[in-house]
Parts: sequence; C-alpha cells; structure tokens
Amino acid sequence: MGIKKWIRKIKGEKEVIEGEATKDRTYSSENRFVNRSKAAKEYDRSVEKLFNVNLWSKLPGVSSTFQLYNIWGEEKKSGKPEVNDYIKILLPGPVPENWVIVTDIKEEENSAEFTVSPSEDPTEREKGQKEIEHFFIDEATSTFRIERKDNIIHAYEIGKNEGINNQVAEAGKRKIINTIIAEGGWAGVQKFQWEKLTDYLVHKIEIEVD
Repeated sequence: MGIKKWIRKIKGEKEVIEGEATKDRTYSSENRFVNRSKAAKEYDRSVEKLFNVNLWSKLPGVSSTFQLYNIWGEEKKSGKPEVNDYIKILLPGPVPENWVIVTDIKEEENSAEFTVSPSEDPTEREKGQKEIEHFFIDEATSTFRIERKDNIIHAYEIGKNEGINNQVAEAGKRKIINTIIAEGGWAGVQKFQWEKLTDYLVHKIEIEVD
C-alpha cells in the first residue's frame, strides 16, 4: 500500500470513529441444490427462517439474542415482523441493549426481505426516552434478504450508512461504549454474526429447536 493511500485510509477511519463518516457492508451466503424443484421447496423454508426473528437467538455458538416487539413495545412471543415493530438485540458480553425498528418489508415470488434502522427503546417511551439505543446512527439500515435464482438460494445482510452513534445529542450516555462496540463489530464480530445468519438462511447450518 502506497503512503498516500495509507494516509487516506487512516484519515477515513478517524472520521468514522469521530462520527463524521459512514461505512457500507454486505455479508452473504449461497447454497446450490440439485434442481429447481428442490431449491423452490428449500426457499419456502428460508422464508420461514427469515421472518422467525426470535429463533435467530438459537444460532449455534456465541451469538446475539434477538427479540421481536410490537409497535407498543410489547414482546411478541411468535409471529412475523411487521412495519413499525421493534427488535431488541443483546450482543454477547456486558454491553447495553440495542434496538432497531422495522421500516420496510417486501415479499415477491422468489425474494423476501425486511429492513431495520436503529431506534429508541419502545419500552421506555412513557418516560419520554428519545435517545437512539444503538451503536449506529438512526440513518443506518440493515436489510435481511433471501432470493432464489434457478437452483441457488442466496441470503444477504446489507448494511448501509453505518455511522457510529457517538455524537452527544444522539448517543446520550453511550458515546464511548457505542464507539467501542461499533469498531469491534467492524473488526470481525459483525462479520461472524451475519455470516452465520446468512449460512442459516440458506440451510448450511441448522438450529436445534427444543
């Protein structure tokens, strides 16, 4: 790497850490089946996995915990996410809760996806809590997507505008911990989590259901 390119990289990372720049990331998996008929059958199972968010918590090994909540901040024990539902994400380790809101859902014949963005904690709404309870800024989005093309199923986690939520007005008391979590995620934890999920969505790994 040339010295000028290295300096630009360091400068860009400094801007990200200081909350002045964002990153985009995409993680994906695919699985090829013996024929279209088999892939179509397995695709239906992929759709079920995609929308059963609570079950993601059972991914093997060290994993985050995912819990779906409705628009009123009430826990949903089962069911698919709907627009304006919330998801509480508990990362491995002693770190604070992170919340996202479902902003969009799309289902077509051979593709399905939903998109979330960082949000406030809906269970604290009555207390007037408006801070973004997530390590990314509220402009960030994550899209969880599956699609079938012929006899291949693809799964994606597409992250856009991932900027660290460490500006005082938005981050509240979480400025430092948000920076640590976000930088740690970009260093490898995020890759590990989302690639395990996309592998699960295309049936490369399975969950043991009690």
